[in-house]
Amino acid sequence: MLQTIQILALIQGLFLLIVIFKNKKQYKSTVFWLFVGSIAALQLYILGDDDNNLFFEDTDLFLFDITLFATFLFLFITYKTKPEKTFSKRDLLYFIPNIAYLIIEILESKTMSNGVLIEFLELVIELTFLSYFIAIAKMLFDSKSEKWMLYFLIPMITVISFSIGGEVTTLLSFPEFWLFGDQYFNSSMIILVAFLYYSFSFKLIISPREVLPSVKPSKYKTSSLAVREFSSYQKELIRLMEKEELYKQAKLSIHDVARTLSVPRQHISEVLNVHMNVSFQDFINQYRVNAFINCLQKEQYAHYTLFGIANEVGFNSKSSFNTTFKKIKGLTPSEYKKTLLVVS
Repeated sequence: MLQTIQILALIQGLFLLIVIFKNKKQYKSTVFWLFVGSIAALQLYILGDDDNNLFFEDTDLFLFDITLFATFLFLFITYKTKPEKTFSKRDLLYFIPNIAYLIIEILESKTMSNGVLIEFLELVIELTFLSYFIAIAKMLFDSKSEKWMLYFLIPMITVISFSIGGEVTTLLSFPEFWLFGDQYFNSSMIILVAFLYYSFSFKLIISPREVLPSVKPSKYKTSSLAVREFSSYQKELIRLMEKEELYKQAKLSIHDVARTLSVPRQHISEVLNVHMNVSFQDFINQYRVNAFINCLQKEQYAHYTLFGIANEVGFNSKSSFNTTFKKIKGLTPSEYKKTLLVVS
């Protein structure tokens, strides 16, 4: 039965790779290749090592385990949920535990012995991979659209924790509980991976952008904005908001900001949309909402209505204010005020 699940999961994985490679140009390059790396690592894992090896019985093929997938998935989710566009070479350091684990596996196969030191080092490295999975779970919890991945990730973390529990009991010479056994771990993980593939396949069909973000056509292909100029404009934009509180102007437009800074409007738009990954209106509204919250906690505004305070910080429409506030804070202004009263 387990071999049947492995074969079906392998087929699903190949289907996923074919689908995403067919539309490769639509996806952001870094996220695309990290996703491919994750799927490839899972394919290797399903092929198996030791007891669950499909083709070479009792043969350890080293990195054919869940550890390589842990690293690729961690980097995939990191780049998927953050605005970075190109892969940073420093992130290759996350593969150091994989290299260390590979060296230990090779040493074990050569010496045919597992000393206490080797077992301890393995445990430390496995805890590192568990921390990768926990970090992924945190990123998914903080994300608005990626929470569906938690349905397979949390059981995966649970099973890995049980496996590490088994390592600890063995290291401390305690009797091993059946739930911690390697066979239970491997079987459970393969079933979870099959479910993961099904989830990815389903999402790619009904909502592909939730799996892989698409490349947005750039409106600034001919831009001459240099890195130094971008940094200067960004600092000036932040200064206008934080020092001069320009956001309090109810009818503030991007043209007004461009005129104030004496720079082309398109450069301001590029700094916000491309380099800061935010629209002009969202950029301004973020400052207005934060200013509203600060005023809400000051005694001098105690007699103001909620919209009265909102009007002071630049909002000129009650419905727009309520919608914007809830979008940014997840609560209506009145609900947010109640949380402050409970805290005080």
